[in-house]
Amino acid sequence: MEHFIWSLDPIAFSFGPLRVFWYGIFFAIATLSGLQYMKWVYSVEGKDEAMLESMFIYIVIGIVIGARLGHCLFYDPAYYLANPMKIFAVWEGGLASHGGGTGVLLALYFYVKKYKLNYLWILDRVAIPTALFGFFVRLGNFMNSEIIGTPSDLPWAIVFTRVDDLSRHPAQLYESLSYLGIFIILTLLYRIKLHVLNNGFIFGTFLILIFSVRFLVEFVKVKQAAYSSEILISTGQMLSLPFLLLGAVLIFLSLRKRQKKS
Repeated sequence: MEHFIWSLDPIAFSFGPLRVFWYGIFFAIATLSGLQYMKWVYSVEGKDEAMLESMFIYIVIGIVIGARLGHCLFYDPAYYLANPMKIFAVWEGGLASHGGGTGVLLALYFYVKKYKLNYLWILDRVAIPTALFGFFVRLGNFMNSEIIGTPSDLPWAIVFTRVDDLSRHPAQLYESLSYLGIFIILTLLYRIKLHVLNNGFIFGTFLILIFSVRFLVEFVKVKQAAYSSEILISTGQMLSLPFLLLGAVLIFLSLRKRQKKS
């Protein structure tokens, strides 16, 4: 069976020594798309859009620092503890979505403290464009031929020639398309049901959907952790479990609060 061949250069273009990577382009698109979405949300709800510029800075810093530290500590701690200066070498690659998510949660905590907002209120809104962010970032991973899947002979399997000559699950596309679907679901939930939902429900739904996808895709994804483990599930799956639990708790509390009101 002939499979689709993927051999794109991860460098989109260059100007002398300056190289622009496809991943960087998609990361920028993801970030700006999220900002535009939040501008729309603030406009719909009559909030001061001037606060978004500050939130944008908080989130970007939280994503980058959290994702980098998450990769270093969760996926290859021995190497980075032995070479601590390499933690700052972001250009060499290595960002973990679980760490990025944790970084955003912390960044937004400080943001709402400064502007005296409801924490769950802002998380419900930010969760929606975050799913769109994941869609674009995983496309960037696909362009880079990274976060590849395990070997497969399925008709839609792809040969990433920059890695090897094996046909593999396009794990990045599985996640990317799933995140796009989750973005659409959350947007519809926000537009149609927001008036009957308590704070925390949308964010809880986001956590369950996103990390369920992440947990399932890990079964056909090449393990990223540099260390071996006797546990049957991967590092990515272990890190997903706390987020799944948090999502379930938030939905439960939101529904219980609604029952008390009725």
